[in-house]
Amino acid sequence: MNTSVLQTIDPARDFAGVRAIAEGDMQRVDALVRQRLASDVVLINQIADHIIAGGGKRLRPMLHTLAARAAGYSGDRHVKLAAVIEFIHTSTLLHDDVVDESDLRRGRKTANALWGNAASVLVGDFLYSRSFQLMVELDDMRIMRILADTTNTIAEGEVLQLLNIGNADVDEAAYLAVIERKTAVLFAAATQLGGLLGGLPESQVAALRRYGMQLGYAFQIADDLLDYISDARTLGKNIGDDLAEGKPTLPLIYALQRVSVEQANEMRHAIEHGGLGSLDHIIAAIRESGALERTRECALRHARAAREALAPLPPSSYRDALATLADYSVQRTF
Repeated sequence: MNTSVLQTIDPARDFAGVRAIAEGDMQRVDALVRQRLASDVVLINQIADHIIAGGGKRLRPMLHTLAARAAGYSGDRHVKLAAVIEFIHTSTLLHDDVVDESDLRRGRKTANALWGNAASVLVGDFLYSRSFQLMVELDDMRIMRILADTTNTIAEGEVLQLLNIGNADVDEAAYLAVIERKTAVLFAAATQLGGLLGGLPESQVAALRRYGMQLGYAFQIADDLLDYISDARTLGKNIGDDLAEGKPTLPLIYALQRVSVEQANEMRHAIEHGGLGSLDHIIAAIRESGALERTRECALRHARAAREALAPLPPSSYRDALATLADYSVQRTF
């Protein structure tokens, strides 16, 4: 694995420390997720069990529980809200894998590869509807409005990304617009809702939302960087998937601005037609162009902005954990 653009720290250890702080809450969240995934329909249970067994970082619900604790919340409504957030996220993954025709996620076969596209889409819909059932149980119009707006924005992001596929003229602004809608808004809602539960002043709730938004940018940009510097065993998905799917992510966008005409034509052809026939040449050209370093610096800027957004919050181990996640978002290897 090429680690030339990664700092020599131990992100796994740092993330483990954050998980330890959130462990009590996350055990309750995981239990509720398992309970509320259950259905009388056998296929739903099979796919749900497959999703749970796949693990994952549970980063978004963890962000919510940490934000709620950082806001001084001591009740238990954050557990149900964290489950809502996890259901929304998981439903988008099921739909994403169908749209992207992906067959590998977290090192395992995707649900669509095992059960087909129709089953994956329909179970994704089940998870969306389950999340709204849980929202209604919370009986708080402020929460429902934030999450309803968030899910609608995520859908817009999915369509925007679809429009960008195969378009070699996508620029950085268009790329960031997709990230904001598709990824960052759910991070932002997770942390904003934590502040809302804790009864923080509006300025501090806004600061937590700003933290989540900037963290979402950093996380996704770093994820797109990993598609070019990691390996399939570490990353848990096929390397070069973004290019094969015709997705013009930031490393490609930056590289196109600096490579030779011949290299640019090769990259544009790969974006417009998909496939991995020129992957080795393209990765070499991207590395030589300095695009990876530039992409990483962009991710770091957003991570720093996330850290800075936490300044108005009262000091606590939970606030420190949120700050650590800002660093982790750009230092992880998977």
